[in-house]
Amino acid sequence: MAYWANFVNFLQKKFGENFFKTPAVRQGILGGIVFVTLVGILLANLVPERVDLQIGQVSKWDINSPRTIIDRTKTEQLQMEAARTAIQTVTQNRRNYVLSTAEAAAARDKVAAIFASIRGAQAAGQAGGGSDRNAAAIPVRNRTLTEDDLAALQGQIDQNFGVRVSRTSLRLATRADNDTLARVESTTASIVETVMLTERINETSLDHAKTRVDREVSVAEIPRGYAELVASIARGSLRTNMIPDPEKLRRAQDAAMRAVDPVRILKGQTVIRKGDIVTAEHVRVLKDLGMWRASVAYGMAAGVILISLILLIIMTVYLRQYNREILEDESLLALFGLVIIVIGFGAKIFSTLPLHGNGYLIPVAYGTILIALLLDARLAMLTTVALALFVGIVTGNDLRFVVVALVGGLVAVYSVSKISQRSDLVRAGVFAGLANFLTIAALAALQSEVPSILESVFGLVNGIVSSIFAIGSLPYLESLFGITSSIRLLELSNPNQPLLKRLLLEAPGTYHHSIIVGNLAEAAAEAVGADPLLVRVGAYYHDAGKVRRPYFFAENQLTWENPHDKIAPSLSTLIITSHVKDGVEMAREHNLPQPIVDIIQQHHGTDLVRYFYHRATEMDKEGTVLEQDFRYSGPRPQTKEAAVVMLADSVEAAVRAVSKPTPGRVEGLVRKIIKDRLAYGQLDECDLTLKDLDLIARAFVRVLSGIFHARVEYPENIIKEIEAKRGNNGGKPVTVARSGEVEVGNLNKQ
Repeated sequence: MAYWANFVNFLQKKFGENFFKTPAVRQGILGGIVFVTLVGILLANLVPERVDLQIGQVSKWDINSPRTIIDRTKTEQLQMEAARTAIQTVTQNRRNYVLSTAEAAAARDKVAAIFASIRGAQAAGQAGGGSDRNAAAIPVRNRTLTEDDLAALQGQIDQNFGVRVSRTSLRLATRADNDTLARVESTTASIVETVMLTERINETSLDHAKTRVDREVSVAEIPRGYAELVASIARGSLRTNMIPDPEKLRRAQDAAMRAVDPVRILKGQTVIRKGDIVTAEHVRVLKDLGMWRASVAYGMAAGVILISLILLIIMTVYLRQYNREILEDESLLALFGLVIIVIGFGAKIFSTLPLHGNGYLIPVAYGTILIALLLDARLAMLTTVALALFVGIVTGNDLRFVVVALVGGLVAVYSVSKISQRSDLVRAGVFAGLANFLTIAALAALQSEVPSILESVFGLVNGIVSSIFAIGSLPYLESLFGITSSIRLLELSNPNQPLLKRLLLEAPGTYHHSIIVGNLAEAAAEAVGADPLLVRVGAYYHDAGKVRRPYFFAENQLTWENPHDKIAPSLSTLIITSHVKDGVEMAREHNLPQPIVDIIQQHHGTDLVRYFYHRATEMDKEGTVLEQDFRYSGPRPQTKEAAVVMLADSVEAAVRAVSKPTPGRVEGLVRKIIKDRLAYGQLDECDLTLKDLDLIARAFVRVLSGIFHARVEYPENIIKEIEAKRGNNGGKPVTVARSGEVEVGNLNKQ
């Protein structure tokens, strides 16, 4: 610290006390912080030296752990042993057993299989009888199997199912018709299922369950003579139906695994000793430690520093040429640096995950989406290229990760360049994820490989999660750095916003005036390179203060009675000019962004309220009226956006008052108003040029010509002539020539 203090004192003596207050110095410090941080992240891959050992090689030195980690293999072994012990403990306690519906279903299936064997033997007997010429005339139930056939069937059932059925029962069953045999089977299955689902059957209670079967057989509706068959098959189909409770097993297993203390490899512990043969377990531990790479020379570190410096210079030159406002605004510059650092740390973290294809998880799209929304889309594209190169270095110069990061980031920037609502961010994430997915598949195809499903999913998830994180981060970054994003502006343009809704309900004339001003201002902003969305939203709110006293403003007066006729001009001026102050207060109460507040505050500048000033001078007998008392408090517009809203507001109000707004009158009035604002110095503090003012005038005229287009007026004599001709024409439409014009118009079209 002493060295740093001495260094600071030296710089202050050398360059003055205000050295660190110079904007260029502070910008340089921010750039230096970003540069040092990124270089540190990159060099973390190179230091300490990595080992390059293969399985089966003999280690020539002791390799010690640089940090403490968990030995995953030994920990997993202990967890599996604990889980097995827990399962044994649970299964030894009969209280942990529950009835198994699966065992009941299996018993029912066994019954079905036994009867299927009986039907098979019955069918074989029928087929065998086919050699007798009269066999077809004998009913199935009258055909009997030989004793040898019955013995074979009995042995088959006993051997396959462990059920002993008497030959008498089998003889009766093989002679039964299909309906009878189906009834017997259904009854047997029902009895078995009932007993299996209601009795707790184990090795000691099996005899009790068989007794229950006999009771069920005695009360069941069984065809005559088949009770013994049903009882034999039902008793033989019973099985133990008590199994360990799966939920208790799972809980016991999870608890036992959580109770295992992880086995750790401590910092400084020897991982591989000199002379040891390297095994797969050694390699796995080295990978977990991040040491499984070849040793890096100092030349590589110098290369990393040089590449980082080149990227920083390129970014600085670009900002100076195309985004000087970002370079000169320390808040914006800090945001830009923060996003790059966050992505850098994310790249480092994901690159150390023990997953194949971990580089596909690096969220480059997250950073580029934020930069595109909060700063500039073109800057976001350049940043994508820089971050893709950064990803390549972090992941060991793997070109696949560079290409995927580049494609995903560029697609994300393009997808949010013309965003219209917050949900479009999710769509942008999906597009970026799909681009990653397809790029991974294409790279695999180029190498004649089958695309890895897991790696492709990594790319898809990367894009979607990047957009989700961007949605979550936006409000915090906007608040922290005082930035108004297009998403926030779009939300504020919603008519359901409380302040706009109140304006619509309490001052409808002002609301509709603001909508038209928004259209005018947006067209003009596009013409001069200002922010169209900001001016449109600013125009919506520029007269919000009129809500406090709506009926003192002409557009909200529904009758011919004007409240200003009853009060002094000075008081009228105070009411009129106070709508700016009231609007600023209401905007801050509703947490509107500062650029909107600035537009509200500056949209009248220091203009004179001429009508009431002239009224006051006419009434003044002593010459005490001061012009300053009839001016808005200002300040004058400081930005293009505020100036455009001021001009649009003045032009809309003036053109609306014109009785017959022809295109010529509209253009003349528009240019006069703009010229007056320029002459009175209201545009002196913004960046508009004379060429910009001409473009603004053209944009205003184009929009106003569509709003206040001329209507055709018919003189009374022409209307009478049309009515007379229509009467003579049976009421059908007629065509007449308009006086003084060559063209012909149809009455129905006017």
